[in-house]
Amino acid sequence: MRNLRRLLDALGPAGIAGIGIALFCVAFYFNALAPAATELERRTMAAGKRVPVVEPSRDDPAAELERFYSRFPPIERLPSELDALYAHAKVARVQLRQGEYRMAPAGGPLTAYHVTLPVRGSYPQLRQFVGRVLQDMPTTSLDALRFERKKAADAQLEAQVRL
Repeated sequence: MRNLRRLLDALGPAGIAGIGIALFCVAFYFNALAPAATELERRTMAAGKRVPVVEPSRDDPAAELERFYSRFPPIERLPSELDALYAHAKVARVQLRQGEYRMAPAGGPLTAYHVTLPVRGSYPQLRQFVGRVLQDMPTTSLDALRFERKKAADAQLEAQVRL
């Protein structure tokens, strides 16, 4: 006991605090950091298994380009694509007002069709609508999204969605 007392006197308050901090760090490492690192490694390995490895194509570039263009719907299917857009709005229970539809000049084999829709609904409804459109219509992109609320307490939003 005397030896311990002499050691503590020799260390002083700063030395005792340093030993306490070192012991806390060791306990923290084994109880928090090591398990978190193991979990991160497990998740990284699991994510790595799910990602398919894409081999570079050995086909000629013209075939690759043709396969790329074939993923986009032909212009003749534009009415059915718009019907799908309206169906997503109906499922999400948002109100679509008269929109603006514009075909961009064709500069190649693909033609861009721009749709600007004034939409009214709650935030979850608008989010569901945009999410479903982007998920189910993979060739559609969201160009702009603007929200407006007339009063702070209003649950309904006025939005403009540009696809």
